[in-house]
Amino acid sequence: MNAFAGSCHCGAVGFSFRTHRSPGNWSARACQCSFCRAHAALSTSDPSGSIEFLERRSGAFMRYRFGQRTADFLICRHCGVYLGAVLASSSGRFGIINVNALHPIPSTLPAPQPMDYDAETPEQRIARRQQRWSPVVGSTTLATEKP
Repeated sequence: MNAFAGSCHCGAVGFSFRTHRSPGNWSARACQCSFCRAHAALSTSDPSGSIEFLERRSGAFMRYRFGQRTADFLICRHCGVYLGAVLASSSGRFGIINVNALHPIPSTLPAPQPMDYDAETPEQRIARRQQRWSPVVGSTTLATEKP
């Protein structure tokens, strides 16, 4: 399994994304919601991989919920970079990363696919995330509140 590291601008928070897929085979999703567009987010995940979010400075992760409030969007409290999101459910914790926070950003990524999830109900959104997002490993202090 390959590991890809990412972090915010100031280095206070980061993540490790583990996947068997090469970057050219990742699903690069450009969510069209106002939050993701404002952050120029490009998301990916691998249901067979894993994500570990890392807090290098205590209290540096800021959690933000909006819309249907089904996931915590993780932002660095110090520099404002959006790292990814975590869904905590009865089936476990699942997450995505913001590819633009990787160091380095892989040059072989596929073209981003615009995604619009506005028509989903909260139940559909949770089910999709449980199927398509990566299991989150490591710290249980991140995103422990269930939707």
